[in-house]
Amino acid sequence: MNQEVTSFIENLGQPWQIEVSKRLRELVHETISEVEERVQYKKPHFLKNGHYAAVISPSKDAIAFMIMNAADLEVPKGFEGPPERKWLKIREGDSPDYVLLGQLLEKASSSL
Repeated sequence: MNQEVTSFIENLGQPWQIEVSKRLRELVHETISEVEERVQYKKPHFLKNGHYAAVISPSKDAIAFMIMNAADLEVPKGFEGPPERKWLKIREGDSPDYVLLGQLLEKASSSL
């Protein structure tokens, strides 16, 4: 785990954002063995074999979890973005389906 990413998450403004971001980070590490992580473009990026796999992107009222290499994914309603990357905005009080997110991430990153 990258200390810069840890500090980034711990310094998010609201407790729910910290909790969601920690859970998403754990999900990425559970899903992609030997994942690399770093803060780039002022947000945590996760790479597999040098290719972007996922991004945690905080905003004032949401945490967006972006899955890269998503052109072949069938994503459920609620996801946004162009074919090559899809994201789900998680807001305070939401209960995201972490199992589904893990399955989508696993499929999207399998060819990286």
